[in-house]
Amino acid sequence: MTATGFPALRPNGYRDAWCGQVLDDRVGSPVRVAGWVHRRRDHGGLVFVDLRDRTGLVQLVFDPETAKAVFQLGHELRAEDVVSAAGEVVRRSPETVNPELPTGEFEVRVAEATLLADADTPPFEIESFSGEVGEEARLRHRYLDLRRERMRRALELRHGVVRAMRQFFDQEGFVEVETPMLSRSTPEGARDFLVPWRREPGSFFALPQSPQLFKQLLMIAGFERYYQVVRCFRDEDQRADRQLDFTQLDLEMSFVEVEDVIDVNERMLAHVFEQVGGPRIELPIPRLPYAEALERYGTDRPDLRFDLELADVTDELRETEFKVFRATVDGGGIVKALNAGPRDIPRSALDGLIARAQELGAKGLVWAFREGDGWRSPTAKFLSAAELSALNRRLDAVDGDLLLLVADRPPIANAVLAQLRVELAERFELIGDAERFVWIVDWPMFDWNDEESRWDPLHHPFTAPQRELDPEQPGEAVAAAYDMVWNGQEMGGGSIRIADRELQQRVFETIGIGAEEAEERFGFLLEALRYGAPPHGGIAYGLDRIVQRLVGADSIRDVIAFPKTASGADPLTGAPAPVDEAQLRELGIQLRRRG
Repeated sequence: MTATGFPALRPNGYRDAWCGQVLDDRVGSPVRVAGWVHRRRDHGGLVFVDLRDRTGLVQLVFDPETAKAVFQLGHELRAEDVVSAAGEVVRRSPETVNPELPTGEFEVRVAEATLLADADTPPFEIESFSGEVGEEARLRHRYLDLRRERMRRALELRHGVVRAMRQFFDQEGFVEVETPMLSRSTPEGARDFLVPWRREPGSFFALPQSPQLFKQLLMIAGFERYYQVVRCFRDEDQRADRQLDFTQLDLEMSFVEVEDVIDVNERMLAHVFEQVGGPRIELPIPRLPYAEALERYGTDRPDLRFDLELADVTDELRETEFKVFRATVDGGGIVKALNAGPRDIPRSALDGLIARAQELGAKGLVWAFREGDGWRSPTAKFLSAAELSALNRRLDAVDGDLLLLVADRPPIANAVLAQLRVELAERFELIGDAERFVWIVDWPMFDWNDEESRWDPLHHPFTAPQRELDPEQPGEAVAAAYDMVWNGQEMGGGSIRIADRELQQRVFETIGIGAEEAEERFGFLLEALRYGAPPHGGIAYGLDRIVQRLVGADSIRDVIAFPKTASGADPLTGAPAPVDEAQLRELGIQLRRRG
């Protein structure tokens, strides 16, 4: 490897050095470089061209006194033309040195050049990374977008992250094993992408939402420590941190407890970040029980870089005469509140908070400013002095503090105030520079589904309980599960798995999967559990999210080479697209209109 971190090139007819390697040791020597024209400047008698490859830029100088035919080519070059050029490396004069470039003290006096590809004018500038270029255009011409330094650095960092992960797991005795891309449909929290099978019309493969069952089978097979950097597929709505197809770091370990899995993962994250220049992680990473996370922050992925904790004020308002609060409490709901601190904001902004709360699903929002022993608020007249005093004490409110209250079902009240908490922190610039990591632990095993009138697994149905499962009280079961959260974004989640066939069947029954259906859909797993399954557990991380956070991108689309848009489309290839009728007939598929 050279000083630039790139291997020395085998000389050929196109180049014998990277652009970023034209440094002090090359002065006075001939060099041949190749790349794309980054920019061209015509200064009358001389033409200057910045040539770009993966390693950086080098300045080429075309001089009519050196080679007239070559000078003419330099004069005609345009941005993104592909060029091979040879000449002597010389030092620039002191006044022309570019301190912004590693190669800024040197230039190549071109004696020979070849135009390898004549480029059309790009639809947007490669040189800049202006917000004026829409995402649709960037993705439509992604191969041009990827030429930009910001995108190149993101993908190179992604490569560095994966390399560091593999290095760590190799040192820890893990084996990387590939699992199938074509399997059967199993419930894992989202809709499957289905693949029709030509030889058996009406039968379908499913693309994996995760390698969950296969990695458990690998533990039963005796591999004990497995990992994989794997593609996964989920047919769900897109978000800034969610794609239809994404990359996951997947790992599983045998003969382990929760502490063992967390220990390996904390050391892995610290190793990876040290290797790629990420934040320093203080170990051990703090842990926060799921119930406490919801109580204090309203979410299972809290951002701990700022305060603004929530408070349940239901007890203070249980006997209130204010009908809005009383009806909610009597109906089994809660009143949740947030002290946003001393704020001076206009009524229009307060109305905006109410509208935002309603947009997030709340029926409304009560705002108030503490004044003396009471409140300045349209709601103050409906509350007694004792209630106002109790609320102020519960919220640690002082004069001028802005108080926000939501009365609703617990999931809605929590979710609304959790989002407002983040938006207020952004508005009032409360988010510090420190990176905050936290494990969310002690998850409930099941969550009641009102619409379907059934229990759903909060993680997935292969998660083990911490204690004996009481089938009569599923809501009391606590899972041996853990999620990694970084600055309010879930990076990964995992659990100790069920290694006992009878327990697995009881969990299936709890979520409404009877013995016959369980055998049909998961018979291969249930059978494998009969042949000696070790205690095992693991975790999966969203690799795209980790890289997104490291580069400070707003979306994982900025760290994926060829992503989909927010609507799920691919402007580059035009996917998804209709297929020929002949292909459908061969698969035994007939399309029909919805409705």
